[in-house]
Amino acid sequence: MRLLLHIAARMGMALLTMLSVSLIVFVAMRMLPGGFEMIILGPIQTEEARAVITEQFGLDRSLPEQFLSWLGAILHGDFGISMITRIPIADEILRRLGATVQLTAMAVITALCVGLPLGVAAGLADSSTSVRTCGRLVGALGASTPDFVLGVALVYIFSVWSLGLTVGGYVPFFEDPLANLRAMILPASTLSVFGIALILRTTRESVLTVMTEGYITGAVARGDDPASIVRRHVLRNASLPVMTVATIYLSLLLGGAVIVEILFTVPGVGLYTWNALLNRDYGVTQSAVLLFSGVIVTCNMLVDIAYALVDPRIRGRRQQ
Repeated sequence: MRLLLHIAARMGMALLTMLSVSLIVFVAMRMLPGGFEMIILGPIQTEEARAVITEQFGLDRSLPEQFLSWLGAILHGDFGISMITRIPIADEILRRLGATVQLTAMAVITALCVGLPLGVAAGLADSSTSVRTCGRLVGALGASTPDFVLGVALVYIFSVWSLGLTVGGYVPFFEDPLANLRAMILPASTLSVFGIALILRTTRESVLTVMTEGYITGAVARGDDPASIVRRHVLRNASLPVMTVATIYLSLLLGGAVIVEILFTVPGVGLYTWNALLNRDYGVTQSAVLLFSGVIVTCNMLVDIAYALVDPRIRGRRQQ
């Protein structure tokens, strides 16, 4: 029963968070200087033409009416049409979602496959000065290098030296898998560097903390198999902090995906959102931000529920 109440509370907080994000983005878009009608009509505008455009998209109504109308349409699954292209926003997002999902999935998989083993190894071999120094160096460099700096460097290197990987020229995976992977390796690598450093450092610290616990000392004293100790005790108990930072990484990943998609011209939702923001396309920007925030909130909620399943003490404390 406590778990069900915990899940219900988290879902309520998630809905409230998404509603707050929607309102903030809605107001922020209306506060930006200029307007989309300037882009549509160009430098030569008339009051009559502007009135027609604003009435067509309901911008002549009050802000509360506009927000409630947009929110009501969203709740019915209607994201509206783009003010610039006049194409349904849902169709445009779905068409670009595959590239963004592939980019983030490749980055997360790379970060986990590299960061976790290195973090565990660095934690278990912390007594070695060289291992400890290398772990700290990799963690510091990866965490302090911005995505756009690394991305620009990779674009320059692979554009000038032609090392076999494609810079730009995205091709859908099912159209040409090899060309797709060649085009996505650099963006995914750029996006994964911070995650590798974050997961490596967190895993290392978690392993070091767990290794000092009494049950680990007892298992070693009983002569248990070292691999079994690591698998059954160390990894399981060190996983909670890693789950937290993985969620934080995913949140940062969605923001970084926008920058990486711009640098490498990946036709994903991030690039679509950036172009919509430049064009003051209110509906597209609001829908895309709502999508990103929904993913972040959902991931946080799932991790919180997973915490409660792994460690029942957590849900007990939060019910008090």
